[in-house]
Order: sequence, then structure tokens, then C-alpha cells
Amino acid sequence: MDFQKQQTSSAMAVPNDRRAHPRLQLEVQIELRKEGSDVPYRLQTTDLSKGGCYVQMMMTIPVGTWVKATLWLSDSPVRVRARVVTSHPQFGNGLMFTEFEGRGKQILESYLDAMGV
Repeated sequence: MDFQKQQTSSAMAVPNDRRAHPRLQLEVQIELRKEGSDVPYRLQTTDLSKGGCYVQMMMTIPVGTWVKATLWLSDSPVRVRARVVTSHPQFGNGLMFTEFEGRGKQILESYLDAMGV
């Protein structure tokens, strides 16, 4: 599957943002797995920053749940541990990135820099 072709962006920061990192409205393929589960959720982000993302999903995950995520940035998978920090039933979840695998943090930062953050 060619994830690069499926990515779209409108390189605009989300206004009135109180987060530590500016967010971009970016649709990026993401796979989530609750820690301790092998069941994947295959989704897209609606926005993305150096510190987290938001994903639309009908069956949301409870706040405080730890997940392992894989973001597909161009041709580079970025694996990260994240915590669910917001839950909007029948709409989606906000995730805060806490730990990156390998060079994941640098890959994400380079990707976002190229998109205009």
C-alpha cells in the first residue's frame, strides 16, 4: 500500500491552540493498538504535531489508555507510545506522544518541518 499517495495536508496551524507544539491539519495513516492487545485500529489523523495527534473514530478509546502507534510519514514508519488524553464519543481521540522508537522523533520533526511548522 502506498501511504505517501494517501496523505493530504493543508499546512495550516490550528487556531487558538493551547498545546506546546503547533498542530497541522494533516491526514496521515496511523495504526493504533491498545497496550496488551493485538487488535489494530487503522485510521487517519486529522491533525498532527510534534507532541501528539487527533484521530477520528466512532468507537473511542477511554482517556488514560496507553496505546502503541505507527505513523506512516512518507515512506518511513514512526513507532511511538502514546496516551489517550481526550475522548469525544462517536467522534475521536486526542493522543499525546510520550516515547519514540529509534529515530522516530527526528523523522516526525523533519516531516512536520517540511510541511511548514
